[in-house]
Amino acid sequence: MKNAYPVRLQNVREALREKELDALLVLIAENRRYLSGFSGEDTQFDESAGALLVTAQKQLLATDSRFELQARQEAPDYDICIYREGLAKELPLILKDFSGKRLGFESSRISCSQHHKMVTALAESALSIDLVPTEELIENLRIAKTPPEIDAIRSALHLAETVFGRVAACLKAGITEKEAAWSLEKALREAGADALSFPVIVAFGPNSAMPHAVPGSRLLRAGEPILFDWGVRLQGYCSDISRTLILGKPDETFQKVFQTVREAQELAIAAVRPGIDAKAVDAVARGHIEKMGFKDRFGHGLGHGVGLAIHEQPRLSPLSDKTLRTGMICTVEPGIYLPGWGGVRLENMIAVTTDGAEVLNATAVDDIRLGGA
Repeated sequence: MKNAYPVRLQNVREALREKELDALLVLIAENRRYLSGFSGEDTQFDESAGALLVTAQKQLLATDSRFELQARQEAPDYDICIYREGLAKELPLILKDFSGKRLGFESSRISCSQHHKMVTALAESALSIDLVPTEELIENLRIAKTPPEIDAIRSALHLAETVFGRVAACLKAGITEKEAAWSLEKALREAGADALSFPVIVAFGPNSAMPHAVPGSRLLRAGEPILFDWGVRLQGYCSDISRTLILGKPDETFQKVFQTVREAQELAIAAVRPGIDAKAVDAVARGHIEKMGFKDRFGHGLGHGVGLAIHEQPRLSPLSDKTLRTGMICTVEPGIYLPGWGGVRLENMIAVTTDGAEVLNATAVDDIRLGGA
């Protein structure tokens, strides 16, 4: 996707003009990669692999010595600055030839401490530059995917689904959640995944009532819900899937909960089209779940965008202010969670098209019998 970077930079510069900004400091890892190709990862919130500085005429990548070779290889269209004592101390030198006054920065990725260090460094250098917080400036450019991006997501999804089918067919009663999670993670890595999109979620029985359960020592037993949530990264792009299975014959509760969730997902996907509000799609699924007697048992949003980040815009939730448009990629993942019994979540990925929604998954969500039992 190297040919995309000049167009993306042009779009950023147009956005800066609209916001009356002279430059932008890009600190979020996915946004850095989107604009430059630099794939350096931030190991934790207070440790950064670097920042991009985009002005009207130039683009610069500032990083430390750990990433110097990587930066020069992956971002050949950028000037490279290697700082020795951190970005804040280097900022005055980076900006010494900067003639602008308003420097935007990604406020969601900077702590109060880091912001204070930047303001202090600029003040001590006598540079008259205002740091201006921005929100979702790059994210709003990333929100609709191009055909090459959609193809990358398809590839990540195909790998994740194919591997899961093989792993699920081998799972037996008596295995722990941790063992099942490791079996899947190991197989995904061996199949060529660059990384996991997030830690694999595996929850058996009552544990599946926790949407983000951490795999533990509970044993797989017949007749209980078995919840998997997983995904992989390929070429930087993520996939995200949830499936709920069962070993043995499902009882009436499982059948009713599963069928309700399945219908909610189908209705929501059918409602997707360009121009519809994201919260209206959520309301379709939520309304069906409530009508079937499970009010307040679906607590999270219906879905979220997926791309370079596993969770990005648009969010399909009652709180969303986004309107769907062609090229957006979303998950559709309704769920019902009953404390003491368990939960069912079914998650597919869809692309918004001119005609509605295209389901990107190849596997059926209602193939629920573990190991063909």
